[in-house]
Amino acid sequence: MERFNRVVDDFLQEVALEKPQTLDKLNDRFAVWLSECYQHRPHSALGENVTPESAFRSDPHPLRFVDPDVLAHAFLHVETRKVDKSGCISFLNRKYEVGLAFIGCTVDVIYDPADTTELTIEYEGHEPWRVRPLVIGERTGKRPKLPDHLQPTPAESSRLLEAAHERHRERRDRQIPAVSYRKVPKGEPGDV
Repeated sequence: MERFNRVVDDFLQEVALEKPQTLDKLNDRFAVWLSECYQHRPHSALGENVTPESAFRSDPHPLRFVDPDVLAHAFLHVETRKVDKSGCISFLNRKYEVGLAFIGCTVDVIYDPADTTELTIEYEGHEPWRVRPLVIGERTGKRPKLPDHLQPTPAESSRLLEAAHERHRERRDRQIPAVSYRKVPKGEPGDV
């Protein structure tokens, strides 16, 4: 890296003398400098009279390129969310319908931070599936006002208190009065 940085520093000193007016001209000059002054010059770290270009071409193993889908999948982000009572998750202030079978479960949300129009949901024992933001139609929203005849009316009296009063009266009427001996005159000591 230090050697490469020295090559770039040398290029910057040389190109400052020419003063290119456009970025395309600067990039073109750098590509030529890199090829002639770095790739085709022998490097002591590679062996005697071996250039980076010849070392690259003499490698017996062919280049392996990673599948773009595998590479894209490697840079995805993962977060966990709990599915609410309606079978949805909230993610970045939007609702996504996961499914009623997952109510109360904690699922993994796999997403590309640059594009959240489609998320991948993973849950143990199930194949991963894709979800999109939940679209709430025009028929959902605030409830319309009930007509006057269906509105609750204020009560004029308490039915509970009236029922308690009636029950108290019935209980009082059913009670057998207690016998009081206070008003009975005292008799002779032998009277029973």
